[in-house]
Amino acid sequence: MMRPVQIQPGIEGFAVRTPTLPPATHTNSYALGERDVLLVEPSTPYEDERREWMAWAEGQRSRGRKIAGILLTHHHPDHGGGAEFLSRALDVPLFAHDETAKRLPDLPVARRLEDGEELLLDGPAPQKWRVLLTPGHAAGHLCLFEPELRALIAGDMVATEGTILVDTRDGDMRTYIEQLGRLRNLDSRVALPAHGAPIGDPALLFDYYVRHRLAREGKILAALRSLPRGGTVEELVPIAYADTSPAVWGIAALSTAAHLVKLGLDGLAASDGRKWSATAGAPDRGAL
Repeated sequence: MMRPVQIQPGIEGFAVRTPTLPPATHTNSYALGERDVLLVEPSTPYEDERREWMAWAEGQRSRGRKIAGILLTHHHPDHGGGAEFLSRALDVPLFAHDETAKRLPDLPVARRLEDGEELLLDGPAPQKWRVLLTPGHAAGHLCLFEPELRALIAGDMVATEGTILVDTRDGDMRTYIEQLGRLRNLDSRVALPAHGAPIGDPALLFDYYVRHRLAREGKILAALRSLPRGGTVEELVPIAYADTSPAVWGIAALSTAAHLVKLGLDGLAASDGRKWSATAGAPDRGAL
């Protein structure tokens, strides 16, 4: 894996090995700016990879650049596993959303970002990155958008390696799908995910993600309708995910639970605390 990678003037990528979900093995960090630089995703907990990340960051300084801060998109360990160590070693502040800071109470977050804020990076071609709060995968998940470059830092909203897990312990499927629609409408030219290669047609991928999630939701609703007495998540997964390998059913159970909560909010399913069932008159969306 070649690193760093020059994506375009003023945007550089650096992938490091992290404890992420397979098939992904690495998390992408990004250096934004040509004089003032914002580093995104202090991700790795591994000592050897931290050394490489530090050398990359110090390389920014050796080119006469000033590191303005390190931004954490959300609290998951494959994104913030090196946050405290790297910010202290470089003596630069950490930026994150308040919900992320709450979930990492021992992390010294110096600046708590809000939706709509702008981060100005001065330089030969100044950059103005708009902060976007995009919950769904994680409560405090942040994306960044630069309207002149039409570039989007996508974090864990989409990926080109593997897929995005929405877990009810951290996320919300209905909100996640809504935020995908918001990002799709930005008309970005390139999206830079935390896992995988740059995305050259972001709107196409966002549309696919929404279709894929709603299609799976249709299968889950059809599975509910096939069980007159209702079913547990464990009973639903082999039906709704019959087109996948049983090896992924453990992860699929988490997605199924998230979809069931969304179906409940949409008035299409109900739970008695143990089993879920389709509500009377709920349409069969299995053909989606």
